[in-house]
Amino acid sequence: MRIGIFLIAAQFPGQEAGRVLSDAVELVVAAEEAGFDDAWIAEHHFMSYGVCPSATTLAAVAAGRTTRIGLGTAVSVLSTQHPVALAEQAAMLHHLSRGRFTLGVGRGGPWVDLEVFGTGAERFERGFGESLDVLLDALSCGRVAAGGEFFRFREVGVVPEAVLRPVVACTSEPTVGLAAARGLPMLLGMHIGDAEKAALVADYAARGGTAAGHVAAGVAYVADSTAQAVRELGESLPRWLGPGLAGYVPVDGRPRPSRDIPAYADLLTRIHPVGSAGHCAETLLRTAERTGIEHFILMVEGLGEHRRTLENIRRFGDEVLPLLPR
Repeated sequence: MRIGIFLIAAQFPGQEAGRVLSDAVELVVAAEEAGFDDAWIAEHHFMSYGVCPSATTLAAVAAGRTTRIGLGTAVSVLSTQHPVALAEQAAMLHHLSRGRFTLGVGRGGPWVDLEVFGTGAERFERGFGESLDVLLDALSCGRVAAGGEFFRFREVGVVPEAVLRPVVACTSEPTVGLAAARGLPMLLGMHIGDAEKAALVADYAARGGTAAGHVAAGVAYVADSTAQAVRELGESLPRWLGPGLAGYVPVDGRPRPSRDIPAYADLLTRIHPVGSAGHCAETLLRTAERTGIEHFILMVEGLGEHRRTLENIRRFGDEVLPLLPR
């Protein structure tokens, strides 16, 4: 079993974004020291839900501060950037980290980002497969050309050259189909439970997908008792989730999705490793058994306090990781 941390760079009320980013790097260092396998970084724009607009940049900084831990993006949004430019960044990180980097990509959402960066809703709705194929070409043979609907350019050499296979965030059947057809592992979000994850894995296999190494995101907090952990995390999560999720602004006037924040916080504390050390280990083992997934990346920022988050990472490393087969 492979266990990593998942950093959203979550900004709680009263926190300064630059400090949140600096603290995120410290969390990667702490995770390496605590024995975690990897650290995955999310990309968001124009919102407090996550204040890291470039997961690759933060991964580069973290690579310079660490020596062993794997680094990944969860995810770099492919709908708002050029796939060849992203391939170049991934290749750089592959070489500079001595092979520790994994690129995770996703479709993103119909947000105002598409307007700001000029890619438009069409790239989001119809262009993800084409973008993914251009990215894969750039990360497979050292040369890339395009003649599709969204990308048209002559053949060029990719410098530096690197051979990488991305992980693809999958939240819908069409994206599962794209990942399966290309033999790419899936990254499944923390908003779904074991049954939904198992269904997506089964759908992937039914569509002919053969890649191993799917990754599942979750929330993690270890305390003396499960009741204490659930209570403390359940109290802190809404302070971030409320204003954070409100930052999702649709690009074209469609209704903004809404969530019952207390209910969502309750869901996250129930389906993920939040509890005593034994409960956390049992939860991860149960999810692995039900879904076949053995690589988990855990969001550890839910307390909203850097000192307590560092303590949580260290305690998880000391008390939970030894209980898991690795």
